[in-house]
Amino acid sequence: VRQSLVETSVLNRLCRLGTDYIRFAEFVEQYTGHVQQQDHHPSQQNQGGLHGIYLRAFCTGLDSVLQPYRQALLDLEQEFLADPHLSISHVNYSLDQVCHVIKEVIHGCQILEAVHKHSCGGLPPVRSALEKILAVCHGVMYKQLSAWMLHGLLLDQHEEFFIKQGPSSGNVPSQPEEDDDDLGIGGLTGKQLRELQDLRLIEEENMLAPSLKQFSLRVEMLPSYIPVRVAEKILFVGESVQMFENQNVNLTRKGSILKNQEDTFAAELHRLKQQPLFSLVDFESVVDWIRSTVAEHLWKLMVEESDLLGQLKIIKDFYLLGRGELFQAFIDTAQHMLKTPPTAVTEHDVNIAFQQSAHKVLLDDDNLLPLLHLTIEYHGKEHKDAPQTREGPSRELSPREAPTSGWAALGLSYKVQWPLHILFTPAVLEKYNVVFKYLLSVRRVQAELQHCWALQMQRKHLKSNRTDAIKWRLRDHMAFLVDNLQYYLQVDVLESQFSQLLQQINATRDFESIRLAHDHFLSNLLAQSFILLKPVFHCLNEILDLCHSFCSLVSQNLGPLDERGAAQLSILVKGFSRQSSLLFKILSSVRNHQINSDLAQLLLRLDYNKYYTQAGGTLGSFGV
Repeated sequence: VRQSLVETSVLNRLCRLGTDYIRFAEFVEQYTGHVQQQDHHPSQQNQGGLHGIYLRAFCTGLDSVLQPYRQALLDLEQEFLADPHLSISHVNYSLDQVCHVIKEVIHGCQILEAVHKHSCGGLPPVRSALEKILAVCHGVMYKQLSAWMLHGLLLDQHEEFFIKQGPSSGNVPSQPEEDDDDLGIGGLTGKQLRELQDLRLIEEENMLAPSLKQFSLRVEMLPSYIPVRVAEKILFVGESVQMFENQNVNLTRKGSILKNQEDTFAAELHRLKQQPLFSLVDFESVVDWIRSTVAEHLWKLMVEESDLLGQLKIIKDFYLLGRGELFQAFIDTAQHMLKTPPTAVTEHDVNIAFQQSAHKVLLDDDNLLPLLHLTIEYHGKEHKDAPQTREGPSRELSPREAPTSGWAALGLSYKVQWPLHILFTPAVLEKYNVVFKYLLSVRRVQAELQHCWALQMQRKHLKSNRTDAIKWRLRDHMAFLVDNLQYYLQVDVLESQFSQLLQQINATRDFESIRLAHDHFLSNLLAQSFILLKPVFHCLNEILDLCHSFCSLVSQNLGPLDERGAAQLSILVKGFSRQSSLLFKILSSVRNHQINSDLAQLLLRLDYNKYYTQAGGTLGSFGV
């Protein structure tokens, strides 16, 4: 009886082994030809079930691992034919070394992750079998890598690769923006101070990453043993190669992105494919070699052949108002046509005025001016492109509202030439446009206040009253604040950051380093000009609006103010006093907490002689 129980146990074990083999064999048979079926019905891919070339490779590897089991059965068959009296124990012993493989219901490169995870431990036979399967699956990955890195082709019909077409979907969702437009004027609230102390007020990914990329990482498909830094390099190489392949350029330039080393790189990737075990050191070394070749060639193309430094100078001259005389002439020329809400012809008229202003300041570059175009957003305007998400707060009204004036709807567009478009993307130019609008509004207020000063000088020989004294004291304080803000923006921010950018570009021969330096430069412009710091930006905009209102009041009332004008002046004095006081409290609070050196620098400009402090942080009051 005891012997019978033992034999029963052995038979049950052999039955389980046979059952497992049948399951594996049916799995292999079912999915080995599945790819061809899916090729004819691609719409079925996302309807559930297993599919893909990685699955087929897994089945191929699994089938090769099961081959020793089939051979063992054939050997046993021959042994039983030679000796029909062999015992069950002999069968059990003969099949004892057959591997047992775990099946995972997963997809694409996730198969690599699952097989790799199970191959890191366990019995040596199991580990050896899984390593063989992993090597076969890696063969598919290397084929996709070769197509992507050497030819810019994304061969991924079943969405299995860790690179995909379209923007990344793995970003952390942005937090809903709190409604804090009502800052109050009684002082600095705790919430506002927390905003000032948060140096990451906006998502760094949105500001630094080159937006609107054609391709991105599919992080859920990236095996854990391939670091994200390596995947980013692979993404960069393929994007760069494809950019060259898709452009209508001459053949010599298009074939030079890899410096005609495609065969060498292909041989290296094939060598990695033949290795029985995956080596991250070897893998990353080859990827770095290809990446450095591409990055150096892009640097040469951008800096030496396409004159990147000259393009940055153009960006600085126009988007950052480096050609101050041009925009001063433009403000004088276009002032009358942009005071009123824009119409369908405003954009045409403004561009004519811009061309005339360029001729006045002897800017007659026939190659440059056609690339620049002033835009006007008005109610009912049809857009050729879909509207883009704007980064950071701006003074522009929502598309559903009609702009109050042409100045509020004014923007600047620039036609970027190939291949500089990979650095100056539409989203990057949109961020420059936000800075452009802000700088132009400050420059326009400064010009209006200077015009008011000219009107004052024309009437200085006439007798003045107390209202005139209040009016000109207010103009003096407004000009003091705006002039120092303008100096801070142009010298402490723009010139300083631009000099650092040029130094970083001249210190490298790597395109990725240039792109990172430029993204950092643009991020600093947005941050240090306070466009991203909502309480300060809101306060400065309120001050600029008060200055606009004051200049309009003065221009419309050249003589002594009547009772209505005096009442308006009183409102402006109180408003400017409140906003200047709030600005001083914000700047002082930040300085006392020793954070945000940019605000401290602006405070230094405004309070260099302690006049602001002695005035109690309030400007515009006649009693000061």
